[in-house]
Amino acid sequence: MRVVLGVAGGIAAYKACSLLRLLAEAGHDVTVVPTAAALKFVGAPTWAALSGKPVSPDVWSSVHEVPHVRLGQEADLVIVAPATADLLAKAATGQADDLLTNVLLTARCPVVMAPAMHTEMWDHPATQANVSTLTERGVHIVPPASGRLTGKDTGPGRLPEPEVLYAVCEREMARSATAAHTVASADAAARATTSADVARGPGRGRGDLTGRRVVVSAGGTREPLDPVRYLGNRSSGKQGHALAVSAAERGARVTLVTSAAADLPGIDVVAVETALQMREAVLAAFADSDVVVMAAAVADFRPAAYAPSKIKKSHSAHVDGSEDDSAPTITLVRNPDILAELVRARGGSGSPVIVGFAAETGDDDGTVLEHGRAKLERKGCDVLVVNEVGEGKTFGADDNTVTVLRRGSDESVEVGPATKAAVSDAVWDVVATLL
Repeated sequence: MRVVLGVAGGIAAYKACSLLRLLAEAGHDVTVVPTAAALKFVGAPTWAALSGKPVSPDVWSSVHEVPHVRLGQEADLVIVAPATADLLAKAATGQADDLLTNVLLTARCPVVMAPAMHTEMWDHPATQANVSTLTERGVHIVPPASGRLTGKDTGPGRLPEPEVLYAVCEREMARSATAAHTVASADAAARATTSADVARGPGRGRGDLTGRRVVVSAGGTREPLDPVRYLGNRSSGKQGHALAVSAAERGARVTLVTSAAADLPGIDVVAVETALQMREAVLAAFADSDVVVMAAAVADFRPAAYAPSKIKKSHSAHVDGSEDDSAPTITLVRNPDILAELVRARGGSGSPVIVGFAAETGDDDGTVLEHGRAKLERKGCDVLVVNEVGEGKTFGADDNTVTVLRRGSDESVEVGPATKAAVSDAVWDVVATLL
């Protein structure tokens, strides 16, 4: 793939060197386009040596090749890292006073921007307005991470690590290739893809959650028996995390309540372990939300009592000399039904939109889909994502197959086998129609 790596004038420019190397080692053809300010942090010889190409910040070099138009036209991806407040402002207002801003105006491929600046600059209403404008136009903004900034400052504004940005680039290029293939396929019309969707191409859905507050739960809860044992399930949290990332990419402000380890830049992550902790965290974020997605595999039961010390295996001897091989009896109590509680708390207002997940197995009483439809009616949520689980199915895998159901509709959307990122996009496509 042909990648344009734009570099604006911030101290984080040094991290872009590692991003360039990752892209180049993956076989991508990378052209670096720095701003004049960026060259004060990392010199042109460094960029030229790492990319194997000449580097210039202005439109006057190699004029016969018309680089200010050609680079954007030919690119498969443009990423700007770091994107300073100044660069965001220029891009949002359509300025074109150097090579990089010209490339941004001519690019018709996916565009990714990774802002990096001091916290006060990032939080300023002008910067946030520029970010919203760019997001609405289909630019993928990778929110800054929180951490140590220049000097002694700490807070949001730190450029995400090169590995994170590289993963975003690969995902955007994969989506772009998939979208191009879909448009070219003979059965695109049969899948009811509208002309507007085709025109939007890889940017489909980008920006449709701008300004929305989204809560996503993820992972399987752990209910402690004693200090070393717990009742749990096989959920990895991957689908919930993918939903959170996808929502952020579409412009939402996301709170992720998860029992699985997560380091997702730009997403407010709340770590929990038990069902009661998850309930408390989800309800705390519920009131200010526009959408709540309960993707977590919440344990239905928990031990009625917690043993403060490890439950021992008994080795006492009977009268006949044999050992006691009995096992302790564990009494269980029901955990709260968080999804049902959210529906009750919402009442008839219709807001927020509530999405449930049903991990089902078929049995003598019905198929997976039949159980899913019954659960949708019983729970009263707006959308239910149904997937079949079991040994070797779904849990921990990178792919997923789901059926998305809407309350009050007999229609369904079947997705997969597909990556969990693609499943997430399909779910948000359905949710966006309800907003």
